[in-house]
Amino acid sequence: MQVHEVTPGTDEFNKMVFKLSEDMNEDTKQALSFNGNQLEEIQDGVYVMPIYVDEEFNIFLLVTKLIEDDWIVAFTEATFESEDVINDLSDPIPTGEGLNLLGEHSPNDANQLLKYFETLVEAKRGEWRLIQ
Repeated sequence: MQVHEVTPGTDEFNKMVFKLSEDMNEDTKQALSFNGNQLEEIQDGVYVMPIYVDEEFNIFLLVTKLIEDDWIVAFTEATFESEDVINDLSDPIPTGEGLNLLGEHSPNDANQLLKYFETLVEAKRGEWRLIQ
């Protein structure tokens, strides 16, 4: 079977999600740390972590069961009440689409985050899936 490579920055990549290979627990939470940030459980089974925040754009990593019983790493955008108080999060954004959005605002951060996901794949912590 030939593996079809999906390129970041493309419309097809917007449909990619990152599925964790195991349930969320303390070990998984530690393994998903990024740039000194850790996932924080904001409600039962919903974890978030800031990835990129500035005045014009922000994006947070979101980990929750989105597709059946699979733990999915997606993204969300936050609405801030004040500088450090979030009052709302957007609907989940597929992993690939979130990376593409970040790439429009900060290509270096998007590349760094893509390497983070590659590291997770190499460590058998998760895999990329194309959503239909």
